[in-house]
Parts: sequence; C-alpha cells; structure tokens
Amino acid sequence: MQKEYQTITEISGPLVYAEVDEPVGYDEIVEIETPDGDTRRGQVLESTSDFVAIQVFEGTEGIDRNSSVRFLGETLQMKLTEDLLGRVLSGSGEPIDGGPEIEPDEERPIVGEAINPYSREYPEEFIQTGVSAIDGMNTLVRGQKLPIFSGSGLPHNDLALQIARQATVPEEEEGEDDEGSEFAVIFGAMGITQEEANEFMDDFERTGALERSVVFMNLADDPAVERTVTPRLALTTAEYLAFEKDYHVLVILTDMTNYCEALREIGAAREEVPGRRGYPGYMYTDLAQLYERAGRIEGKEGSVTQIPILTMPGDDDTHPIPDLTGYITEGQIYVDRDLNSQGIEPPIYVLPSLSRLMDDGIGEGLTRKDHADVSDQMYAAYAEGEDLRDLVNIVGREALSERDNKYLDFADDFETEFVQQGFRTNRSIDETLDLGWELLSQLPKEELNRIDEELIEEKYVEDEGETVEAEE
Repeated sequence: MQKEYQTITEISGPLVYAEVDEPVGYDEIVEIETPDGDTRRGQVLESTSDFVAIQVFEGTEGIDRNSSVRFLGETLQMKLTEDLLGRVLSGSGEPIDGGPEIEPDEERPIVGEAINPYSREYPEEFIQTGVSAIDGMNTLVRGQKLPIFSGSGLPHNDLALQIARQATVPEEEEGEDDEGSEFAVIFGAMGITQEEANEFMDDFERTGALERSVVFMNLADDPAVERTVTPRLALTTAEYLAFEKDYHVLVILTDMTNYCEALREIGAAREEVPGRRGYPGYMYTDLAQLYERAGRIEGKEGSVTQIPILTMPGDDDTHPIPDLTGYITEGQIYVDRDLNSQGIEPPIYVLPSLSRLMDDGIGEGLTRKDHADVSDQMYAAYAEGEDLRDLVNIVGREALSERDNKYLDFADDFETEFVQQGFRTNRSIDETLDLGWELLSQLPKEELNRIDEELIEEKYVEDEGETVEAEE
C-alpha cells in the first residue's frame, strides 16, 4: 500500500528528511513530487518510527517543504530481459540510446542475493583478454574478481575498452557443460566525463562490441547518489544473464573511486562519524557486497567475472579504496605511470600485479602446459633485471658481468615487446607464450631454472633461430 506525506522537514545535500507516523522499510523506493509537478525518485536510507532519510537519485534541486513524498512499498528493481544486450542505459537503469522502452521478462531487487558458499563452484576456467601482461602473467579466471589499480591521467579507460572488445572464452577452454554458453560484457561507468562517455560509445559502436554488451552510464554531472545504484544495477543484470540465460559475463566497473566518493558525500550529509580519510567506516562492507557478487554456482553454466577499475588518489596503494579492495578481491593489475611515460601500451607493471587464481586457470589441458613455467621464469628474470637497473645507476653498465647485461636486455625487451602491444592488438594465449619463449631464449639455458628440462629442449630458441625439438 502506497503512503503519501507532505512532511519534509530538512534538505541536506542529496538527502531529504521527512516525518512519518509509522515505520517505513529500509531501501524502499520513494517518489517525491515538487510543487511544479516534477517527480524525482529516491530510496530510504534511514528509517525510524518518527522520520526517514531519503537519498534522491536525480538531485534535490527544486524540492522544498511543500513537496509530497510517496512511499511505494518496494525496493528498487531492475527490469531484466535478454534484449538488454546492445542497449545503453543511464546510471539509474533508464534507456538513453533512443531505443524502445524495456519490456522486461522479470524484475529483480538490485541488492541481489548472496551466493551460498557451499553452492559456489571454484573458479578455474581461463578467460582470454588478448592482453599479454594479463593472460601471460596475471591470468583472469571465470568467476574471479580482479581489479585494475590505476592513477589519475593514466590510460585505464583504454585498457578497459580493450578488454571489453577482446575478452573471450577460448574454444579449448569450453567443456561439455559450456556448450551453448555465450560471452557478454556489462560495462558500468560511474562519474565519467561526457568526453569519456563519447569515447566509450564510439569505440563500442565502431568495433561492434556493443552487440554483446549492456552499458550503464553515470556521468560526472549526474547526481553523485546515482553512483551508489549504478554498479548494483549492472551486477543484477549480470547475474540474470549468467544464471538464468547461461552467459559467461564479464563486468567492468569504472571508476570505483567515484563510487566511494559518493559514499563519502552521503556519509557527510548524514553527519556520520567518518573513518579513514573521511570515508564511511562501513565502506569495506559496502565494497564487499559488490565484489562478492562475482562467481560461479554449481549446476549453473554461466559465470560472473568482475574487473573493477579504480584510480588511486596520489598513486597511493595504501589509500583506503585500493587497500580495502585488495583485501576483498583475488589480486590486482597495476597500471604504471613510469611505463606510460615511456609510451608502453598498455602500461601494466607486472611485478606488483597479482592474480591469486592464476595457477588454477592455467596448465596442461587448460591453456598450454608451459604457461606456469614460462610465467614464473619471466617474472623472476624481469625482477632481476629491475634490480640491476638500480645497480647500473650506481656503478655503470660496463661494471656488470655478461650475465647481468643479458638480464638488463631482457628487462628492456620484456617491456618493449611483451608488455607493449598497443591497445588495438589482440594476442591469443599461444602468441603470448611463444613471445615469452623468444624472450627467454635470450638467456643462457642454465639460467632457466624454473622451467622443466623437457620443455626447454622442446621450446628453447637457439641463436640461429631454429627450435630444438625434443628427441624421441
């Protein structure tokens, strides 16, 4: 039963406070009608027997004490249908692409339902992004949540678009249970500029990626409070496509920093006691409610994989947003400012990057049997080359041994040939690993101590450019 009041007592930032004569449900949807007939939607943020605090999605401008408040008796729902693929929606889930209204097959609350841990299926199927620094060194797995840590002004949006265009499940990864499963991308943008939005849409339309995508757009001049519902709308859509329509869904959320800033703004308006650096003390719980909606469910063919993107204020990975994100997710991909200044595209710094589920998603029968060994050896060799760069700054390169110079050359070539591929190049996992073998073949065989000897004999490229095949 709908209840209507004309008892607004206070308007503070994105919040409206109203008196009530009986308790109202938490998260209940509210319609606020202004004196000039304009209708705004909102959501109950706090409820007591005497008053409610309402966060207004479209902003509070024009709302005054003469406005009426109508409680609809239900939580915010997302209209769901397979026909959402190819559509562009606002940050509050309304069509903005000029297409027809959404005719839903069903509607679901955007808060979602927690996956029973007992029903979770362990993530271990490889997703190919076409980006060597990810596929080869920090592999993404179906059902994983793997964030990208970036900084202001870095090309994380270009990387996000590249992954959205290229991500796929290789045929060799599909098992009998996956027959008929399709791949879809849910792209949720929060607090981006109109220029960035135009770049995203131009790329989606030019490459045809929009046909298998659902795009949610919350712009910088949209109300900040709308950003708190945008990722939930995106994830509710992803869960529907994955667990009802058997899609393998990749959810890309950018920028989570803007989402957290919206939480801080709402917390300040509510005069909450702030936590670290002014962010709400419940931000960890709030982020976990989003990130933990990735996964696989036993008996369901589909999956939800997340790549949240966040810009670290001041490039500080101890800032609360990346710090809390790192605790919840299964690794992180670092976008590096120094590599970007050198023109490396994408500028992914593999040493601090990590995919905790990588070992489960690679290996014999999944991608290639040499994947783990090649990755470990390249990581070790690149790390040694990085250490030697610091030494060169002190003693000069001519003071180093021939062996050390080979590692320095390897580090340079690793960045300029392996990590560097451009934002338009799509490399298969075979191309990535073959390139890795070419680089490792610059090192003496005796230095390859993390690779099985049989693999070395089979794959190691000799100086004359010929591959030595394993003797039968």
